[in-house]
Amino acid sequence: MATVKPFKALRPPKNLAEKVAGPPYDVLDSREAREMAAGNPFSILHVNKPEIDLPESVDLYDEQVYRQGQLNLKRMIDEGTFVQDPSPSFYVYKQIMGSHQQIGLVACASVEQYEKDLIKKHELTRQAKEDDRVKHIDYLNAQVGPVFLTYRASAVIDGIMAGLVNEDPEVDFAGEDGIRHTLWPVSDPQTITALQEAFEAVPCLYVADGHHRSAAATRIKNMRQSANARHNGQEAYNYFLVVLFPDDQMQILDYNRLVQDLNGLSKEDFLKAVEENFVVTHQPRGACKPENPHEFGLYLAGDWYKMVARPDSFDDEDPVKRLDVSILQENLIRPILGIADLRKDKRIDFVGGIRGLGELEKRVDSGEWAVGIALFPTSISDLISVADAGLIMPPKSTWFEPKLKSGLFIHSLGRADN
Repeated sequence: MATVKPFKALRPPKNLAEKVAGPPYDVLDSREAREMAAGNPFSILHVNKPEIDLPESVDLYDEQVYRQGQLNLKRMIDEGTFVQDPSPSFYVYKQIMGSHQQIGLVACASVEQYEKDLIKKHELTRQAKEDDRVKHIDYLNAQVGPVFLTYRASAVIDGIMAGLVNEDPEVDFAGEDGIRHTLWPVSDPQTITALQEAFEAVPCLYVADGHHRSAAATRIKNMRQSANARHNGQEAYNYFLVVLFPDDQMQILDYNRLVQDLNGLSKEDFLKAVEENFVVTHQPRGACKPENPHEFGLYLAGDWYKMVARPDSFDDEDPVKRLDVSILQENLIRPILGIADLRKDKRIDFVGGIRGLGELEKRVDSGEWAVGIALFPTSISDLISVADAGLIMPPKSTWFEPKLKSGLFIHSLGRADN
């Protein structure tokens, strides 16, 4: 069963929502954040990227950064940029990106269920990033960025949500990228109960995006529980901020690769080595976007090639080894290009499919990178299969779109004993 809990969100008034809302903290760097927030004191970037209000010389993980975020959030609450709802509520969050639409429920999920693997993971976390999120939550005493969860679609939940989105929304705006964001608060006790009961019939939830935030929420819960002699399990720190979307509404885009050099090989020797595990075909008409699993596009020295994995080059019965990201890693990136650790090796970079294949061409043509590789998107069913098996995907396996906006709702942890 999945436990979801309403909460008293800190939210911007509807006339400020568009000015406050911003991208997740980890999809843009400090320079981009400074530019985006320039001239906008309402931007959530002052809270989830607080280094933008400090000298550029300050290290991202310096204590000053977390203190600045704490001060900025307090200022924005004092000024009325964020106002806490009077009663616990759920929030329906609809996003429209082109022809794609997804409708999610904003709620709090149980840290205990995460610890018991009823909220399943598919990625490893990095210690430095996890530590960063722990400090951020602890200083702010709040969870600012929601964790993106999915679940196997439920007709009952779909029916309730469909009724709610027929009502007039409280917040409705389109961002500069054209993605539309619409929000409905749900405070009716009967509707809240109906949603909670419907989720109780859902066997488990899955982390789609936000592994560091969910892991950090677990550490905060354990820290505060240890310090609270009156702990009863109902304190705000026992829950973390999430948005839940059904699996049949999820959109995963390709997550492509760039490699800096050919590991000492000539173009001809590199292609010959690739042909051992892939059928390689030159594409004289230009960009080669994979149309099926186990197909790849390769951009090298101004030319595009189509690569198709040979059937005997991977284990189709293994939920991890049959992933295209695994096939590419084990048959090309590791043995030919000599890159074993995708998390640490600076010779490789990753490009979300939202940027298109033109981004691969641009960066290879610049001379900074030697080769670009386009992948077919990982499917949501693959993600669920890996998580159900208790296994881990390779790094940078999934790129979800549209991204959730931060700042539309914040989960305050209140006092440490509350």
